[in-house]
Amino acid sequence: MVMNTIIIDPYYTLIIATLVLLVGRFLVTKITLLKNFNIPEPVAGGLLAAVIIYLLYATTSTSLEFNTSLQDAFMLFFFSSIGLSADFSRLKAGGKGLVFFLGVVALFIVVQNSVGVGLATALGQHPIMGLVTGSITLTGGHGTAGAWGKILETEYGIKGAIDLGMASATFGLVLGGLIGGPVARKLVKDLGRTPISESEKQNDFSDPKVEFLENAGKQRLITAKSAIETMALFAACLSFSAIMVSPTVTAWLPEKFTIPQFVWALFFGVILRNILTNAFKVNMFDRAIDVFGNASLSLFLGIALLNLKLWQLLDLALPMLIILAVQTFVMCTYAYFVTFRLMGSNYDAAVLSAGHCGFGMGATPTAVANMQSVTERFGPSHKAFLIVPMVGAFFIDFINAFILTTFMTFLQ
Repeated sequence: MVMNTIIIDPYYTLIIATLVLLVGRFLVTKITLLKNFNIPEPVAGGLLAAVIIYLLYATTSTSLEFNTSLQDAFMLFFFSSIGLSADFSRLKAGGKGLVFFLGVVALFIVVQNSVGVGLATALGQHPIMGLVTGSITLTGGHGTAGAWGKILETEYGIKGAIDLGMASATFGLVLGGLIGGPVARKLVKDLGRTPISESEKQNDFSDPKVEFLENAGKQRLITAKSAIETMALFAACLSFSAIMVSPTVTAWLPEKFTIPQFVWALFFGVILRNILTNAFKVNMFDRAIDVFGNASLSLFLGIALLNLKLWQLLDLALPMLIILAVQTFVMCTYAYFVTFRLMGSNYDAAVLSAGHCGFGMGATPTAVANMQSVTERFGPSHKAFLIVPMVGAFFIDFINAFILTTFMTFLQ
């Protein structure tokens, strides 16, 4: 049977993505199991859409191709919003916790790659394939998978490294959104903490310490003037990131240390934020940045999961599926026994563990969605939302590149 491909343009992709988010919200609200295990709304709606698309493919051999240009744009918007909210005084408040969490995450990357390489060797695969199903795709995500895939194909002769990397990264994105909530639920239950009531939620989230991204459902007053000025800041971040990934600039960077575009958007947002507030005393519109950041986060995940082709994951070679299954177990175990305990064995540590599952298996947007699903049910965690976005979006890429290069040197 000949496969038919229907290409969905950016506008209809956006419309369908918003419907997916609304369905996800409905499912999490109405299905107790999803609510109790803190499954993020975009993940719930996205997986249902993926199943429907798979059934369409299985019965009619019709594949839907959703345009990803808006997905990339929303990803850049989300990371720009993190940068524009990163006041140096807030980062300083993270203090030792931020540094310590970075160490916990770096240690896990070593564990993740060691597990991948060990299993790949035991299953008769090239050891470097263990890195493809390790931090290249799981901690690194789709961007790192694409960059390293080219290197593995051209310099190491590993055929299909890009396709395998993209499938592995997609696997991680989904599983990262599924395991974070249950892991946090078990930890929170062990602490004896119960879900907060609506009145408690209003009081907790009215605390001025509740920062950016922490309360996605809160209504915020935004004027047209503040929205336009905030959009100009986003445009500046996106423009800078586009310049930094242009061929003229990337030609000067080492190929193996390719920096993803979203890192540049985040970096420029940090610089822009602190120059404007400290040097020019500009009053930043945090409410607008927060709303745009949360909306971009949800839409990014919605479009990403629309492009989840379940049949491609089923087509992964059995050894790769075995490695990815073990990696998922290792991530859950590490978050439960290591991340939680080393970060203080308290509620903040439980939320941090949910976030670690998100970007340890998938991406920072998944980590934030995991944490939001937990805090909306059990109360705010200022520390977690201060630490995870900066570690998962900025520092981790540099550490991952260094660790990967070290592993590659020993495996040559």
